[in-house]
Amino acid sequence: MPKRGKKYRASREKVDRMKQHTLDEALALARELSYAKFDETIDLAVNLGVNPKYSDQMVRGAAVLPHGTGKTVRVAVFAKGDKAKEAEEAGADIVGAEDLAEKISGGFLDFDSTVATPDMMKVVGRLGKVLGPRGLMPNPKVGTVTMDVAKAVSDAKKGKVEFRVDKEGIVHVPVGKLSFADDKLKENIAVIMNAIIKAKPSSAKGTYVKKAALSSTMGPGIKLSVDDLTSLAA
Repeated sequence: MPKRGKKYRASREKVDRMKQHTLDEALALARELSYAKFDETIDLAVNLGVNPKYSDQMVRGAAVLPHGTGKTVRVAVFAKGDKAKEAEEAGADIVGAEDLAEKISGGFLDFDSTVATPDMMKVVGRLGKVLGPRGLMPNPKVGTVTMDVAKAVSDAKKGKVEFRVDKEGIVHVPVGKLSFADDKLKENIAVIMNAIIKAKPSSAKGTYVKKAALSSTMGPGIKLSVDDLTSLAA
């Protein structure tokens, strides 16, 4: 693990690691501890009571944040004919088929989200080793393999985020920028929590949302009260 700088260590020392904060307290603390010279992203980490090594306990989904992520999203679309035109009209940044696949194989990755029509997945499938590790592989479960490319592009541009539990049973997802007003961040978090709770596998037993924490790009993790957090999704 890389060494942390003095500013980070100073911020971390101000956080009570035993206390579970309300969301209001955590957001205030994240602002207080911020020392970065850029608008940091706020990330939510949720530890779930699942064992992701079993396929029936995999948690995966997507949600369109009502206030976006604060990031300009570049969308690449694999489509042909009328669907390619539809994608362009919806605001896609890059549209193509075999030509786009060849470009990506050559190292082009100047995009943040990928959409594909079902008939293009044979072409896209060859890019699994490139797109998969970067979280850019289109998937029907999160609505990025679809014939409704206009909606998929629009959702991505508005601030659609995908989430997937990691091997430790934790979901990490961006929920906005530090510059966002608290009410906007809370509304984004409420949408994410609703999506995570709806994605609960039927095979998951016991407590589903076990722990949670909030952090800014450069800041330390701040433990959240699970009751306060899940109440947003009620």
